[in-house]
Amino acid sequence: MAARLRDHYQKKVVPSLSKEFGYKNQMAVPKLEKISINIGMGEATQNAKLMDGAVNELGQIAGQKPVVTKAKKSIAQFKLREGQSIGCMVTLRGERMYEFFDRLVNVALPRVRDFRGVSTKSFDGRGNYTLGVKDQLIFPEIDYAKVEKTKGMNISITTTARTDAEGLALLRQMGMPFRQ
Repeated sequence: MAARLRDHYQKKVVPSLSKEFGYKNQMAVPKLEKISINIGMGEATQNAKLMDGAVNELGQIAGQKPVVTKAKKSIAQFKLREGQSIGCMVTLRGERMYEFFDRLVNVALPRVRDFRGVSTKSFDGRGNYTLGVKDQLIFPEIDYAKVEKTKGMNISITTTARTDAEGLALLRQMGMPFRQ
């Protein structure tokens, strides 16, 4: 089964972006490349059990097993040693990426309290977009009863767009709820 969003991209987004930016070649139209989700767990230095919960929940949200990230340097003030587990991340591509983006835009983001849309200022200058989520409970896969601690996450959406304007147009066409 093809992702619903991929069909929408090919049938609606590609023609309208081609018209808007005047692309001659269909391959020049910007598209989603990958989505990286990262949970940084600074508290895991004191309590290693927190990592298991984060890895578990990120796996449920993303639909694939996350990689545990380790500290590159020791920092005494943070009681951090090199090689200690301090976070987990997952990179989604292809069908899983479209499926996750669909859920993020249509299910998770509207469940955020006092949600008025995401900022248009979070582009990096190369057409990639990053947003922070303060609470993992906005995803319906997470069972509220099993969560011991709320964890935020960074979601980076990498596109093939060359400029922020192209990236913004692409994400807006894909249904990302930007603030007016």
